[in-house]
Amino acid sequence: MPGPPFITPVVDSTSIFLPNLFRNRVVFVTGGGSGICREMTEAVMCHGANATIVGRKLDRITQTARELSEATGQTCIAVQADVRQPKQVQDAVAKTIAKFGRLDFVICGAAGNFLATIDGMSENAFRTVMEIDTLGTFHTIKATLPHVRASKGSYIHVSALLHYKGTPYQAHVSAAKAAVDALSRVLAVEEGPMGVRSNVIAPGPIGGTEGISRLANQTQSERNSSAYPIGRIGHVKDIANAAVFLFSEAAANITGQILPVDGGHGHMAAFQLPYPQSILDPDSVKHMIKSRL
Repeated sequence: MPGPPFITPVVDSTSIFLPNLFRNRVVFVTGGGSGICREMTEAVMCHGANATIVGRKLDRITQTARELSEATGQTCIAVQADVRQPKQVQDAVAKTIAKFGRLDFVICGAAGNFLATIDGMSENAFRTVMEIDTLGTFHTIKATLPHVRASKGSYIHVSALLHYKGTPYQAHVSAAKAAVDALSRVLAVEEGPMGVRSNVIAPGPIGGTEGISRLANQTQSERNSSAYPIGRIGHVKDIANAAVFLFSEAAANITGQILPVDGGHGHMAAFQLPYPQSILDPDSVKHMIKSRL
């Protein structure tokens, strides 16, 4: 009789990579106040880097910066900025250089999301997500690029897997993240000769994050470990470990790539809401939808 399926353990990057891997390096992170990007920031700091986290909510990012500094023994500063505003991003970069004197790594993670069909979405709602995700990434690249060139550094853009197929209720995010993927590829080609690398991490479902909580009642496929070939839903440390690897010299020959971190879920997953019921009768699934993240 075969035993139970193997469940891949969650590991900490410090058990794999050297503690001084990023000593004297500096990482600039948009969306670093919470969730996946916070965990990515902490992981990079645990290996010796200092950090700037950027966000719109000053109280949140100030608290997070304090917690990250205390947890890692490194320095993290919080700078309030809206990535939709180029001048604010430029000012955040200037404060980073004034504090640390350099900038090596950039995580473009600021994002917006909600569930809505194309028919039920306003032009302003669509535009807002495009501005945060796509234009925000562009503004961050523009503001940081001279410094990343100088340090021969690297970019990681946080994307998604939604646009790999037609995902109902996610047209805006699918369009925005597809554009982010394209920006990263072009950046990798244009800036490779300058010593700059650029890659994308595309997370699948990650337990305990806002992305998963948008469905108030998770579907059976999300709860059931059989939906994941590795035996479990993703953990924020899975994304953090991927970031540490991609920023490290072990990934020196990796650029212009998209790294899905989903435990194989994308090969098995179905649409998360009942289909076509959710399209034909949206009112019947309203209890499953949180309108905003």
